Amino acid sequence: MVRVGIIGASGYTGAELLRLCAQHPAFEVVYATGDTQAGTRAAALYPSLAARYPDLVFAEFDPAQAQALDLVFLGLPHEASMALAPQLVGSVGCVVDLSAAYRLKDSSLYPTWYGFTHDQPELLASAVYGLPELHRATLRGASLVATPGCHVTAATLALAPLVQRGLVRPDGIVVNSITGVSGAGRGLKHTSLFCTADEDVTAYGLLDHRHTPEIEQEVGAQVLFTPHLAPMNRGILATCYARPAADVSTASLLAALGDAYADEPFVVVGEASPSTKATLGSNTAHLSARFDERTGTVLVLSAIDNLAKGASGGAVQAANVALGLPETSGLSTVGVYP
Repeated sequence: MVRVGIIGASGYTGAELLRLCAQHPAFEVVYATGDTQAGTRAAALYPSLAARYPDLVFAEFDPAQAQALDLVFLGLPHEASMALAPQLVGSVGCVVDLSAAYRLKDSSLYPTWYGFTHDQPELLASAVYGLPELHRATLRGASLVATPGCHVTAATLALAPLVQRGLVRPDGIVVNSITGVSGAGRGLKHTSLFCTADEDVTAYGLLDHRHTPEIEQEVGAQVLFTPHLAPMNRGILATCYARPAADVSTASLLAALGDAYADEPFVVVGEASPSTKATLGSNTAHLSARFDERTGTVLVLSAIDNLAKGASGGAVQAANVALGLPETSGLSTVGVYP
């Protein structure tokens, strides 16, 4: 068995990790921390976990208890993860960080986009970006994995194959992405209150959302990214617009995406317009594309569950690859419906 620790297990991504680890044939959660919830039973905070974790109590973080584990997930704020990772990498089989602390390869971007200076150039350089569909080869045996941002996963899966194949121009790309309220985390925020979010759709992070440089890094193109908050629990729908760089059609775009992901267990390419509910609880991304001859515009759509494929599910998938386990272990390709 793989002995697993989840640092920051009391948040939404932590609860999702507990859910996924519970159905993983090789994972055994032996340590789960939640400093703000220390002493609280996981089943009391999240009754959905009661059948599998009736006696699990969130603990305060103790590096000595984490250092002997095979796999540690970090579900912490960016700077907190950056402070803890050096204590664990090398003494833990694999550290999978769900924050942005090790996502950006250009450390000079951190002050502008995240408001702090990255002071670990060697660890940053050694971190492997945790999107298996693009980085599977380098993920094998990785000791530090940087899990992608949720919007980034949706946009990158939609756009990267088309940019890499020279089918769309690598400039002037527009990504409009709709997300559910769980993307803001469990903490109490005015924007997450029921009376604020219900019956409302709001754009946020205008021109300066932190996922922008990460999308550009992984897609290899200039992107204008605008996220929108919608009154749903889970889900991301990314609608991406680009200009063609070659002769394309709806059929050729779908064929290119289908070819790129033909052997990928967690990507579905089809003609139907993707929906967030189709991905609920699954680790699968649903993609489609169109070419509008009237305006000369390429349209690519991507739907994922922001807590599954966009965060904890993607983290488990990357951990499976890093540890040499079957990539699909513990992960569902089928969404919950209705």
